Amino acid sequence: MKDSSGSDFRIDLVKTIPSLRAFAISLTQNNDRADDLVQETLVKAWDKQSSFQLGTNLKAWLFTILRNEFYSQMRKRGREVQDSDGTLTASVAVHPGQQGSVDLNDFRRALEQLPEDQREAIVLIGASGFSYEEAADICDCAVGTIKSRVSRARTRLQEILGIDGDGDYGPDAISAQVLGSTAA
Repeated sequence: MKDSSGSDFRIDLVKTIPSLRAFAISLTQNNDRADDLVQETLVKAWDKQSSFQLGTNLKAWLFTILRNEFYSQMRKRGREVQDSDGTLTASVAVHPGQQGSVDLNDFRRALEQLPEDQREAIVLIGASGFSYEEAADICDCAVGTIKSRVSRARTRLQEILGIDGDGDYGPDAISAQVLGSTAA
């Protein structure tokens, strides 16, 4: 289906799948459930494409559908079993081969510890590239609420990860020295 600007709805829909999947994983904490959530989102979006307003942000529209579908599923499921002691996580975890993998895993665990509203806000702003206004629309709340959630999430992530300043980012001193000597 082509719209008046010549953009192909189907192609634009497919382009958003990686972002939708990343957001779904951050919400569900489970790859299979995230894939199911993305699939349901795409089916609903395809079915309701006539209600999409041309000239508006397709990605934000899709994220809103995904978020609403997630909460609908959560209401249907009731309470889920938490992996609070990490038993399940430990059984499927693979020891990373490089420091970047270790850092990423540490970040993921820290992200999982955030309250759902803060995790959702920081993923929308920090990882998905939405503006505060777009994220507020997706979450159906005020822009100030999103800014507050993101600020609290950043502060909490720094606490969990033990980050004190800019020197805690990037490669360690030995890696930086090796990288610096290969660049010359």
